[in-house]
Amino acid sequence: MAYTSEFPFVYLTADVVAFSLQDDQLCALVVKRGSAPHRGRWALPGGFVDEMEDVEKAARRELREETGVDARKLVLEQVGVYTAPRRDPRHRTISIAWLTVLPADVALQAGDDAADTRWAPVEELLEPRRLAFDHATILRDAVDRLRADLERTGRATLFLGEEFTVAELRRVYEIVWDRPLDPGNFQRKVTGVPGLLEDTGYQTAGGRGRPATLYTAGTTDEIWPPLSRERDR
Repeated sequence: MAYTSEFPFVYLTADVVAFSLQDDQLCALVVKRGSAPHRGRWALPGGFVDEMEDVEKAARRELREETGVDARKLVLEQVGVYTAPRRDPRHRTISIAWLTVLPADVALQAGDDAADTRWAPVEELLEPRRLAFDHATILRDAVDRLRADLERTGRATLFLGEEFTVAELRRVYEIVWDRPLDPGNFQRKVTGVPGLLEDTGYQTAGGRGRPATLYTAGTTDEIWPPLSRERDR
């Protein structure tokens, strides 16, 4: 006997907001839709959750299939659940959105139903009707979450290579928070958090100015007390 229900069928999808710094700008990874609806428009990577597949696994799969990014070891954080009745013109669809951070040199390759993929400045993507579906809302929420994360976690190091200077780390904060930071205060704060940064024992060479210490991300991810976006303390 076939199962019937008085309730409407609801589809489940996963969308991914992948951030990176490109040309000194905060950018998000987007794909050009190769099929209806919104064919030819830019959208966040994502798609339908398969039967017997959990949503986070679907997010990693869709990111890999549509952009070529190896998502197996990425740190994913849930941004929110999006349930507006008409967010998808095809049928009632609920999306669970995820946030991740990638370094600048990650390779991209469009695949699956994506006609193209690229990094685009967040400021550009938030212009009216730039993104398909309600993806501008998801992106705006993800930017807010990312800015808050940088106050209390070491997520900013994920934007950088394996080794980096404090000045390079500070630049990540300045771009994401969209404001300058005092170099001395920032250095004292991030180097004063036990386990946040690990001194490699090496310094930069061949550039202008004095050599700078090279660090790697440490074993501690929590920043306490949190950094402040509002003013230096």
